[in-house]
Amino acid sequence: MSGFAGWVDYERDLRREGATTRTMTATMACRGPDAEEVWLSERAAFGHRRLAVLDPKGGRQPMRAEHDGRELAVLAFNGEIYNAGEVRAELAARGHRFRTRSDTEVILEAYLEWGAGCAAKLNGIFAFAVWDPRSEELLLARDQLGAKPVIYYPTPTGVLFASEPKALLAHPWVDAVVDTDGFRELLSQAGTPGAVVFKGMHEVRAGHVVRIGERGIVTEKYWGLEGREHTDDRDATIANVRRLLEESIGRQLRADVPVCSLLSGGLDSSGLTAIAAHILAERGEGPVRTFTVDYAGLAENFVPDQVRTSLDAPYVKDLVAHVGSEHTDVMLDTSDLLDPVMRAETIRARDLPSPLGDMQTGLYLLYRAAAEHSTVALTGQLADSLFGGPAWVQDPEFANADTFPWVALAQRRACPDGLGNGLLAPALRRSLDIPGYVRDRFHEALAEVPHVGEADPQERRMREITYTHLTRYPETLIRNDERLSAYVGLETRVPFCDPELLQYAFNTPWHLQTFDGREKSLLRAAVADLLPESVLKRPKSPFPVSVDPGYAKVLRTELSEILADPSAPVAPFLDPQGARELLDDPNSLAEGWRGRTNVELILQLDTWLRDYGVRLDLDV
Repeated sequence: MSGFAGWVDYERDLRREGATTRTMTATMACRGPDAEEVWLSERAAFGHRRLAVLDPKGGRQPMRAEHDGRELAVLAFNGEIYNAGEVRAELAARGHRFRTRSDTEVILEAYLEWGAGCAAKLNGIFAFAVWDPRSEELLLARDQLGAKPVIYYPTPTGVLFASEPKALLAHPWVDAVVDTDGFRELLSQAGTPGAVVFKGMHEVRAGHVVRIGERGIVTEKYWGLEGREHTDDRDATIANVRRLLEESIGRQLRADVPVCSLLSGGLDSSGLTAIAAHILAERGEGPVRTFTVDYAGLAENFVPDQVRTSLDAPYVKDLVAHVGSEHTDVMLDTSDLLDPVMRAETIRARDLPSPLGDMQTGLYLLYRAAAEHSTVALTGQLADSLFGGPAWVQDPEFANADTFPWVALAQRRACPDGLGNGLLAPALRRSLDIPGYVRDRFHEALAEVPHVGEADPQERRMREITYTHLTRYPETLIRNDERLSAYVGLETRVPFCDPELLQYAFNTPWHLQTFDGREKSLLRAAVADLLPESVLKRPKSPFPVSVDPGYAKVLRTELSEILADPSAPVAPFLDPQGARELLDDPNSLAEGWRGRTNVELILQLDTWLRDYGVRLDLDV
């Protein structure tokens, strides 16, 4: 994992812009605590912060390719290439010679061989920038699912680019302005590919490359989900899912630094951990190291509901004993979640506010604890999306809604205008029309779905829902986790995002995905021999949050302080009457995390507007 930033300008001499390049790069020091380097030329400037995972001495960046004293290409890269060995062998057979064993050099040589087509050769989590002085062209590329970010900001005479918005905001030409659609994107959980909340910024879409030259910007798609007929029977499908998982996890366990698994006791993370333990044992390595987050007092005060059906701890205990992992419980209490430094750092890590304040802080603290012992962590993210796990997929009301199903659930159970938006001023909510914005984005997604002539209406609908989960939901979920973990110097890897596994599961018919009448039938069957019975039978339950009434009490106090301060940055966007009614009702936050989202968003918006100096440029 790393962070990079840069600048291309076709009229300005960037050899004089070292200070600006270093300032942009320094904003991502947490992403790369091991090294910082800057490279300057007349037309291009690159900065890089590195977290050394493979070949600590040989993978320094920006990396340059030269021949007879002539510079051919310069590369800055963030991520890991899991098939670097295979690509290296192919390039060596074509006459390329390597000075290091780093995957960075593999990308650089692949670019020299295949140009922009090099991205299609790679399997991994990656984002990279290549400057070619021969053509004076910049290439930006992002992995197939978008696990690693790269953002760009066109200027009148070139472009700025970086791994995160904060690096672009450090440039003197870029202001923290959010326009109407940017604000809608922030509040909607739509996950629109390519969209960035800050005005003027664009994100390279997953599976795409962007070529930038003096004549303009060209975007090219090199990978996407394809419609393919599924001909395997049930047993063959289960066996293929297991094989693809083992291959993906085996590749992603390779590192020159300690690797761990983040464990919740659910099917996804438990299956991943069990396979990892099995592979490590076969290699004569291990045991696998595991980390779980828990909350003081949760066991004594937990009451199951339709969202959270069970505690993690008993299932974690069973899985740890079953695979013999070296385990750490990360125990948090209310003071940890309310620490103002920790709460501010989650916003700084993400560059954005969130209605899931306590969940973000808990996740951030889990990552920070894991980073004290490991540099790389495997996560079970996206397994739900891949194997039909979310509750909203199982409920016809949400699965058949005219919007993204996760948004439909939030509109039904939290706020009609979307998760966390209940305390925004009513006039603002009407003008923004978040439900209409999300519906339009949903229809755009549906227009992309590669169908294979499904005759059954349910099969057709579930293909559409799975497609939206794999192309829109990750833009919110994976991006969020990547930024939080990167901020503490932890590289998170997502084995369920392997391109071959994605294609295979996407094209598996719904009747096979749910052959036993439960969610994630295929995944459960694929790992059944590796897990204890308790974990196999456990109903799905999401990431835990605190149930301490003291947490809600502090939120109420902070909301009342904002309400009493007309100079608060969020005041013009707040519904004072709604806030007063909430504060007058002592039971207003008693329903738990879902009821807290409206307050959490207002509090985080206020901090974000103040700390980032954000100017909302709304035409509503």
